[in-house]
Amino acid sequence: MESRGERSGPFRAGDRVQLTGPKGRMHTITLEPGKLFHSHKGPIAHDDLIGLPDGSVVTNQVGVEYLALRPLLSDFVMSMPRGAAIVYPKDAAQILAQADIFPGAAVVEAGVGSGALSLWLLRAIGPTGRLHSFERREEFAEVARGNVATFHGADPENWSITLGDLAEALPEQVSEASVDRVVLDMLAPWECVDAVSTALKPGGVLLCYIATVTQLSRVAEAIRATGWYTEPQANETMVRGWHVQGLAVRPDHRMIAHTGFLITARRLAPGTVLPELKRRPSKTEFSDEDVEAWTPGALGERQVSDKALRKRVRAADAAAASSRAAEPESGEPGASAAAPSESAGEAG
Repeated sequence: MESRGERSGPFRAGDRVQLTGPKGRMHTITLEPGKLFHSHKGPIAHDDLIGLPDGSVVTNQVGVEYLALRPLLSDFVMSMPRGAAIVYPKDAAQILAQADIFPGAAVVEAGVGSGALSLWLLRAIGPTGRLHSFERREEFAEVARGNVATFHGADPENWSITLGDLAEALPEQVSEASVDRVVLDMLAPWECVDAVSTALKPGGVLLCYIATVTQLSRVAEAIRATGWYTEPQANETMVRGWHVQGLAVRPDHRMIAHTGFLITARRLAPGTVLPELKRRPSKTEFSDEDVEAWTPGALGERQVSDKALRKRVRAADAAAASSRAAEPESGEPGASAAAPSESAGEAG
């Protein structure tokens, strides 16, 4: 089935279109015949956009010009409703590369958050792959389902979300040594290392996305302690844009700096003993008490208020309903105006 978020060619009913105004302000709408997009600069009829080539300029009813483009996946994830903080595109790209996500892969993801990483993983594994996502909070899972359905126009058949604790739920969902890749974006990934190690195939990749140095230290030691993995490798990604205008070439004043650390390791075959690495002497001795003092159990988690979360769930559900029901090409159900189709946001 064709994903709405990956279409090309002329704009069609049901497509999401990003309108950029004269001052760079971006608005994202879902095209529905007979509808109008309203802004303080005047309305634009959706019918004026349907049939135009991607990358066209459209003039609203008072003469203001807008550039019309299908939003890239990076645009979509930066403006979609959020339950939890999203994985930024710069980190998503590194996750796909460092975990070596490939078409047809069986991938386990926990937690889901707002569904941003799920969208990148689904694109990378393609229709022949399988994504098993796990999330502890039902509200976050609902936001993620809505966002994924909005982008694709339907619920992907090769994706499932399981509610519950990964360590307990994973053995019930996947067989031993059946998973190619595991991506953990959670508060305490070291608690799930044993469970995901059982699910991973020999040679499979474990990748953890974590926010703080203390979490980085603890998960690295947990991976080493199993004796089941190659030496973990850790890094972070920082992206700095550049202003290029004639001879005025300089770094941007702002940059996307630290958002998180990535740590990766590969599963060894059963019974394999990793050769000991030769290291220079250093002060690396520590005890379990030292680790707990360095990474106390109460790491703290940023909480989203229940009121804000309910609002984001409704926004995600409304966008998903509009995308599922909007009129595509011939042979599919007609458009529905039952749910709001317009949302404004800045694309990052």
